[in-house]
Amino acid sequence: MIRTVLGELRPEALGVTDSHDHLFFRSAVLPGQELDDEAAAVAEVEAFAAAGGQAIVQWTPYGLGRQAELLPGISTSTGVSLIAATGLHRREHYPEGFVDKVRDDLAEIFVRELTVGIGNSSVRAGLIKVAGGFHVLDAHAELVMRAAAEAHHQTGAPIAIHHELGSAADAVLDLLVDELDVHPAAMILGHLNRFPDHRVHLELAARGAWLAFDGPSRANNATDPQLLDCLAALVDAGYADRLLLGGDTTTARARAATGEGPGMPYLLTHLRPRIERHLGAEVAAAVFRTNPARAFAVDWRG
Repeated sequence: MIRTVLGELRPEALGVTDSHDHLFFRSAVLPGQELDDEAAAVAEVEAFAAAGGQAIVQWTPYGLGRQAELLPGISTSTGVSLIAATGLHRREHYPEGFVDKVRDDLAEIFVRELTVGIGNSSVRAGLIKVAGGFHVLDAHAELVMRAAAEAHHQTGAPIAIHHELGSAADAVLDLLVDELDVHPAAMILGHLNRFPDHRVHLELAARGAWLAFDGPSRANNATDPQLLDCLAALVDAGYADRLLLGGDTTTARARAATGEGPGMPYLLTHLRPRIERHLGAEVAAAVFRTNPARAFAVDWRG
């Protein structure tokens, strides 16, 4: 089953999915660009739904303004399934001293939000979002990933990883898979578009994890010009069944409905047609429908 903010959903009912995005997000490194407006969030989800979207996986983790209590109402009013996250981002996204206060309780926090609810709400998270460092895993990243592995082993929840500029995914697999015994199929490697090296992507795919290409970024982190080439290399090598795509809208400016865009609808109005033209309708169906239904499904009874 897939755990949404309205409860558990059969995988085949998930539908067309934005596999990495944010409805609410507040970061210390993005002052003035907070995603904290409920009406704007609803407008963005409605625009996504109008383009044919049926589900959004929100990767906003613990302490970054998730507003979990609002998510069930947004899901109900728009008809779009929403999946919430627990976990912890890179240290710089938090106010000074925040991480130090929770560092010893991370696994407990993650498990509680996966099994009981986020904050004072009854909304349970459906995945664990963590973050690596730039090309290497710093002490903070390793601390958080060890807590995530512990929570994963207790709940079965998938682990979604922010890779800083797309780097250090191999180090993440070394730690989580080889040392901490997390199955690679329970891992979603994010932002690989920001490090558009086909050889690296093929090596990661061979290790069995999900490969997430997120964007298009407003910083143009190699997303648009090389995205299709990155996907094509993986499809040609037989990894179409391992690919995910998300919008990763992290600022108010990047919203389509209330900002400058490109926003969530861009995935379906622009990127999906390009994938269909160049890689085929079957690949597009896998990226947006079949693969997310498998990547985010868990036996929560275990």
